[in-house]
Amino acid sequence: MYLKIKRFIDIILSLVGLLVLSPILLLIIIAIKLDSRGPVLFKQKRVGIYKTHFNILKFRTMRIDTPKDTPTHLLENPDQYITNMGKFLRKTSLDELPQIWNIFVGQMSVIGPRPALWNQYDLIEERDKYGANDLLPGLTGWAQINGRDELPIELKARLDGEYVEKISLCMDGKCFFGTILSVVKSDGVVEGRIVTKKEVVSNSRGRISK
Repeated sequence: MYLKIKRFIDIILSLVGLLVLSPILLLIIIAIKLDSRGPVLFKQKRVGIYKTHFNILKFRTMRIDTPKDTPTHLLENPDQYITNMGKFLRKTSLDELPQIWNIFVGQMSVIGPRPALWNQYDLIEERDKYGANDLLPGLTGWAQINGRDELPIELKARLDGEYVEKISLCMDGKCFFGTILSVVKSDGVVEGRIVTKKEVVSNSRGRISK
């Protein structure tokens, strides 16, 4: 029952977001075009509900010669590829705003497991153990407010599984407001301050222990 309510909330929030944020979206588009050559939007094949594929939308933050289908934190020297505007967008997470459209058309939800890259087979397989591939992926989620990109695969999947078990309006509220706090504090941003795995595991152990 809640999943139907959740989808209704997604439609309302994404529609309001597109309307209210349209001036900011326009300013970002202009800034990206002035900063570097290339398209405004970056499309990447991701894993959606039931392991179907869709193209996630982001504002482009990297040069057009960046290796494709490689997570930023796995690049040998990501700073050499990130544009000046891209550094700001990533630090503030504003690069994720185009995903409001993914939410509106039903490919994503506001809250849910972050969509894996199509070739992140280890993460996809690990999420299968917890049923996390059977939900719409989210703009943000439980794992994101507990470490983001630097989380080990097993820990990320277990946190996604914990979200599946506890999915509710209350849980979504925790993720939503926790994300706002994380963005303000820039927690877990790999291009900025890197939270170590030791810190993440220490911070998360109490939440995921069985």
